[in-house]
Amino acid sequence: MQARAQEHKVIPLTRRIHPTAIVDPHAELGIDVEIGPYSIIGPDVEIGSGTKIGPHVIIEGAVKIGSDNQIFTGAIVGCRPQDLKFKGEKTYLIIGDRNMIREYTTLSPGTEGGGGETRVGNDNLIMTATHLAHDCILGNNIIISHGTAIAGHVVIEDQAVIGGLVGIHQFTKVGRMAMVGAHTKLVKDIPPFTLVEGNPATVHGINIVGLRRNGIPPEVRLQLKRAFKILYRSNLNVTQAIEVMEQELEAGPEVEHLIRFIRSAERGICR
Repeated sequence: MQARAQEHKVIPLTRRIHPTAIVDPHAELGIDVEIGPYSIIGPDVEIGSGTKIGPHVIIEGAVKIGSDNQIFTGAIVGCRPQDLKFKGEKTYLIIGDRNMIREYTTLSPGTEGGGGETRVGNDNLIMTATHLAHDCILGNNIIISHGTAIAGHVVIEDQAVIGGLVGIHQFTKVGRMAMVGAHTKLVKDIPPFTLVEGNPATVHGINIVGLRRNGIPPEVRLQLKRAFKILYRSNLNVTQAIEVMEQELEAGPEVEHLIRFIRSAERGICR
């Protein structure tokens, strides 16, 4: 009987919603959610357990937020896409777990023409006054610094670091563990594991510090250095460089990902 009673034990809800917040009764809030003063939560919003919403935050539209996120003062999450083709159709913004979304950031849902979803993965830090436009896809463990403007349909892969006041053109891709310096303008794809800076953006080398911090072993770092020399220092075009890399480099997940990324770069790669 005791085991059965424990099996049906009800966990008390401990949500903390400030009396000045406006939360639609149809919104779904998990356990231990906090909603700060003067925040507004719309009817189609789902917020996972442990997520903390600061003051003056607006979350509207079809937004699904995972667990243990922190959303700071003045952020606008799920705002109508800034796309003239958008006609009010139901589209989605999906945010994973343990993200930190800082003050006055704006995140837009998808559009019908872009697949209908904007996605943010897990464990990302999105700093103050960043704009994430419609139909973007962010991976995991990304850092995006203050004032960065990310246009529609952008893809940012895992563990990338974006400096402050960067502008990213629509449909651009930023590869895994790439590091982009402050004030950079990106109009072409940024290969994984590279350091990029400037306007126009220029690739300056391999992100050795980032590779070390993320536990990439020395032998793999050496192969990526060789790949950089083939791609950027050999006077080969991209197609020729890919052929040489496939012939001369030791196969492995990182090298294969780099080659696959370059081959599929529809906008071309930053050189």
